[in-house]
This record gives sequence, structure tokens and C-alpha cells, in this order.
Amino acid sequence: MEPFRQHRGTVAPLLRENIDTDQIIPKQHLKSIERTGFGAHLFSGWRFHGDGTPRHDFVLNQEHYRSASILVAGKNFGCGSSREHAAWALSEFGFRAIIAPSYADIFRTNAGNNGLLLIEMEEPLVRRIAEQAQTKPPYELTIDLEAQTITDDFGFSETFAVETFRRHRLLHGLDEIGMTLLREADISRFEERRRTFLQRGT
Repeated sequence: MEPFRQHRGTVAPLLRENIDTDQIIPKQHLKSIERTGFGAHLFSGWRFHGDGTPRHDFVLNQEHYRSASILVAGKNFGCGSSREHAAWALSEFGFRAIIAPSYADIFRTNAGNNGLLLIEMEEPLVRRIAEQAQTKPPYELTIDLEAQTITDDFGFSETFAVETFRRHRLLHGLDEIGMTLLREADISRFEERRRTFLQRGT
């Protein structure tokens, strides 16, 4: 997992509430257990017409936001089913961070396991960032996870909270496998003791 320390990127505003995982990655695209191939279908029901042509009024199809890596959304982002594919699709599309007033709990866990930083901020601040992204595109933010700050080039500066354990994992690029491998020496010692114990019992 790629470590997240400091990131500067373009902001895409999508101020809709209760964006669920089926809207993030519709069920008809869940045809693989691999983590790749889902970015192309991110928000496909909103991004494309039925014939597959782009909807030009959707934010991610507009020129200023096509390379966005920070998404600003409404409250309860990631609700619905527990599919981890939603986090995979967002990450593969190029998003490194999401800013919203609140998130669904399972999505929060899935995002952290895939290197996606979720920043929770009060609604007025979220709206302010979204308005800047709409009126000054391409609007960029710098997110510093070590300092836990968000800044822009126009004087905006805010701090944000993040759980200590989640912050540690993101800073060091540790998914669940990576966390397990940190204890590789302990696991090896345990397995050796277990093997010796079993041999004595035969």
C-alpha cells in the first residue's frame, strides 16, 4: 500500500448526501475478485448514459476535474453494502482522499485498508471547500497527514482529526497483510515452538 504523508491534488465537488456503495461501483461491475479494473466503472451510473457515452454534466467528466485526486462529498458517504470494491474503484480512479461530514463505518474500514484517507469535517467547511472547487477550478488542496492539516493557496488552513492507529497505517503504507508481517519474527518463533511441542507429543 502506498504511504500517505503529504498530498497536493485537485478537488472534485460531489456534494450529494448518502452516496452508497452501489452508486460508487454498481453491482453489474462486480465480476472480479481482483482489486483492479474497477476505476473505469466508478460512478458509472452517473458518469455515462445507457449507451456508454459520457454525461457531460457530471463533475468527473468535466475538464477541470478529470485528474482530481481529492473528492468532497456530502454526509454518510459510503453507506449501503459492505463491498470493498467501492474503495478499490475510488483508489484506482486516482483519489487519495475524501472530505465529507461523515462516513459509513464499514466503508471507513475498507478505505483505510486500501490507503484512502477519509477526512471528516463540519458541513460548513465541507461546503466552503466545494464552493471553492466550483468557482476556482482547478482548485487544489495540500493535505499533510503528519501535521493533520489541510491548506490551499488562498489562506485556507484547517486541522483534522484521525484515529492514531489509522494514521499510523496510512503513514507507513500498512494494509492488514503488512501489519501481520510486522510480527513475522514473533510468528516464526511461535511456529517453531509449536512444531517442537508437537514433535515431543508423537
